[in-house]
Amino acid sequence: MKKYGFIGLGDQGGPIARRMIDAGLPVALWARRPETLEAFSDTSADLMPDIAAFAEVVDYVAICVVDDKGMREVCARLMPLLGAGSCIVIHSTVSPELCRELNREAQTAGLKLIDAPVSGGSPAAKEGKLTVMVGGDTEVLEDIRPVLQTFSRLIVHLGEVGAGQHAKLLNNSMLAANIGVAHHCLEAARALSLDRQAFLELINASSGRSFGFEVRARMPGPESFQHGAKLLAKDVALLEDALRQSPDFPPIRDASRVFLDLAVGQHQPESGD
Repeated sequence: MKKYGFIGLGDQGGPIARRMIDAGLPVALWARRPETLEAFSDTSADLMPDIAAFAEVVDYVAICVVDDKGMREVCARLMPLLGAGSCIVIHSTVSPELCRELNREAQTAGLKLIDAPVSGGSPAAKEGKLTVMVGGDTEVLEDIRPVLQTFSRLIVHLGEVGAGQHAKLLNNSMLAANIGVAHHCLEAARALSLDRQAFLELINASSGRSFGFEVRARMPGPESFQHGAKLLAKDVALLEDALRQSPDFPPIRDASRVFLDLAVGQHQPESGD
């Protein structure tokens, strides 16, 4: 019996893979950094020494790497090694156009591909409560739905390959915008000499509440969110590329950059990755 493969065992991918393992699925793992596999030595998963050995035993591969560069690298090495009919599931948040490009390559190689980015972060992944945003063929989705259900509470099919990424980029841009609005409202409350804890309690019980407000309220300051802000800034940039000349993008960009520039631009330069 072929196994369910997973590549990309970071803060989000690791808990997803563990949920699959704990659900009793036969899982094989491979990592570009072999030390990443050590955290799974206590599980039933097969820890593969190289990608060729990995590809021999799987016909389903979930990938959850950080960016387009990593996704291209992994798929370039993996696709020629997989057997016909194997399925690739992209959980990373990457360019929709890259997903469509990889899908064309997959079809040429006799493979199936779904883009399925997730929302909820590491805590939701550990609890099996992620939201999965799917783009791709309906029949392929139904085939793999039982796997997705091991780590999710909601699976939404949004259209063809790339549609899942479009939804994820919009979602993350709205999150960034909401955090920005929350930041300036908290600063305004301070300028008006409102008691911070009383204001937090009020908003969280009123119509102005949002997840973005909760996130900002937990931060000591914008600089503490540098890592998260860099990831959100990447997603806003990907959305800009997807929308190109659309008049809808500038308002989204302007609202989302309010806080991201504080957390990233003024405290730490953008990475060149």
